[in-house]
Amino acid sequence: MRQPNPRMTAASLAGAVDLSALRSTPPAAAPAGGGPAGAAGTDAPPSSDSPYVIDVDEASFQAEILQRSLQTPVVIDFWAEWCQPCKQLSPVLEKLAIEADGAFVLAKIDIDANPRLAQAFRVQSIPFVMAIANGQPVDAFAGVQPEANLRQWLAAILQAAGGEAPELPADPRLTDADDKLQSGDLDGAEAAYRAMLAETPNDQNATSGIAQIGLMRRLENVTDGRAVLAAAEAAPTDIDAQTQAADVEFVSGLAEQAFQRLIALIRRTAGDDRNRVRTHLLDLFAIAPPDDPMVAKARRDLTSALF
Repeated sequence: MRQPNPRMTAASLAGAVDLSALRSTPPAAAPAGGGPAGAAGTDAPPSSDSPYVIDVDEASFQAEILQRSLQTPVVIDFWAEWCQPCKQLSPVLEKLAIEADGAFVLAKIDIDANPRLAQAFRVQSIPFVMAIANGQPVDAFAGVQPEANLRQWLAAILQAAGGEAPELPADPRLTDADDKLQSGDLDGAEAAYRAMLAETPNDQNATSGIAQIGLMRRLENVTDGRAVLAAAEAAPTDIDAQTQAADVEFVSGLAEQAFQRLIALIRRTAGDDRNRVRTHLLDLFAIAPPDDPMVAKARRDLTSALF
């Protein structure tokens, strides 16, 4: 499973974060004037109406995070008004918290107004996100992450906290695109997947969906797979014949054979022809499960063929 990166393991977090100092010490006064010199003020953006998205400061830290986490995992979003990447990540986290409907709570901490909290958690850069369960840090990551990665990370956090991962609601964008694909509306499905990529670049589900549509279009007029394979056998250097044969093998459950056919063709080609075959192979990789051992082996073979 893919997780946001860089990340911290529970073991490393246990030694890095000292929460005990915050259990009984009175909170320091918030600094006047907000963030760094020249930065905008630190007034929080309008709060969500959801009870699962809360603003937390030192005064409410123990009740809203430590005590609450004994019952429900809490995901802390460290942010600041001057942090532009925070403005990309925070709305996505808020949306996921609302969708999860109480499976976890999102606690937003303004590091300028709460410097001691940022120091306690050793926040070195923002956005910085940390999960707390049973009063202890579980996992963390820094930087903006695609929504698909966040969903996977949250599922792992919930599973670690409760032993069984609650089913997070599916991404409605993905559901819409998949429904169009299943109904045969390839143009509509492609547009929906590309809209997802525009919002969350490198989204694996959208990339896979687009690659699948490409495969379906390439095979749309193929009625005799055996004839395609025979044509490829008769023309080992014909790129069109070989890539079409690889498509037929792939949809016939012979993915490993399809991969090796294209890798062998890459070894025999150069320049634009080689790049065309490589792109075709990568499209098939995108459709296959990312943790498939055959894909891992084919990727190693591709590297060997290229270099």
